[in-house]
Amino acid sequence: MRYFTLAGTLFLAATAATPALAKDITVHMRNQGAAGAMVFEPSFIKAKPGDVIHFVPTDPSHNAETIPTMLPPGVTPSKGAMNKEFVLPVKAPGLYGIKCMPHYSMGMVALVQVGDGPSPNLAAARAVKLPPFAAKRMTPMLAQAK
Repeated sequence: MRYFTLAGTLFLAATAATPALAKDITVHMRNQGAAGAMVFEPSFIKAKPGDVIHFVPTDPSHNAETIPTMLPPGVTPSKGAMNKEFVLPVKAPGLYGIKCMPHYSMGMVALVQVGDGPSPNLAAARAVKLPPFAAKRMTPMLAQAK
């Protein structure tokens, strides 16, 4: 009996000390992609809390930043520099709207869904007023979100 207790304790200690494996997810910022001009590829990203999203400028003249009105409650907006990788660690479940500021009016937006849903800010994200081309691209992404 003592062996089982010791083995069980050691197993629990070993598994509890092992951190969950976070994923690194890469999103490319492109001048031209499958969906047209000025796009993030992929534009709809599913992630888990703890994952890290890397927005990489494949072509020049892009940045990535969060849309302040399209974030889970308590998440602080953040902004990447022009022509630099923007790293977005996601911890809170919900929807994270992303834009390229220079090409926002041209529809360069992305949506990150963190967690399996329901997203606590889904209704609020759907109510955000976006520029017409950005709204045209964001609407199908929001339809996929939970």
